[in-house]
Amino acid sequence: MTDKTDNRRRTKVERVIDDYDLEGWGARLEAEWIGDGTERTSLRDLATKFNLAVLRAALRDAGMSTITADVESTYHTLTDDDVSQSDKIRKRRELERNGVDVDEVLSDFVTHQAVHTYLTNVREAELTRDDEDRAERKKETIQRLANKTRVVTDSTLDELVRADLLTDSDYDVFVNVRVVCDKCGTDYGVDELIEQGGCDCQ
Repeated sequence: MTDKTDNRRRTKVERVIDDYDLEGWGARLEAEWIGDGTERTSLRDLATKFNLAVLRAALRDAGMSTITADVESTYHTLTDDDVSQSDKIRKRRELERNGVDVDEVLSDFVTHQAVHTYLTNVREAELTRDDEDRAERKKETIQRLANKTRVVTDSTLDELVRADLLTDSDYDVFVNVRVVCDKCGTDYGVDELIEQGGCDCQ
C-alpha cells in the first residue's frame, strides 16, 4: 500500500523518513506489522528498528561506523536507563566531535504510538481479524482467571468463617489485575494495556 498524498499535516514518521532518506521504510514497517505472510513484529520493536535506522543514517552522514554492532551499542548507550550518566556523556561528546547533532537525532526517534499513527492513518494498514480476536481472547482468559480467583477466595473465606477461624462478617472480594511498567512506573489495568498496545513511555 502506498502513502496517501493529501494536504494533511505530515506525521513524525513521514518527516523522519524524508529527513534521513529512509526510502522503503514505510513499506517495511507496514509489511512487518501486518505480518505479510510471516510472523508479525510488535509496534515497540518496529519503533526500535526504525530508530536504529535513523541513527545509522546520522552516523553514516558523519562518516562514522555503521556496522550493526556499533549502531546498536551507540543506541543502547544513548537511550537505555541502565547506562551510567558518565557513559552517556562520553558517547555524546564522541558523536558531537564527529559532527553528529545528538539532540536532533534523539528528538527524531519515534515511539510505538507514532508508528501506529503512521501505519493506520497514512498507510491505512489494518491488522487481520485474527489478530484483533486474539487480543480479545487473551483479555477474556485473564478475566476468567480473575473471576475464578474471586470465587475461590470468597468460598475460602466462608469456609474459614464456618470453622471459626475467621470473624463472621460480610466480606466483599475484589480481584483487579494491574500491570506496572518497570521503566516508567505507570500503572495500568491489564485490559487498558492490551488495548493500547503497550505503555505510553518510550
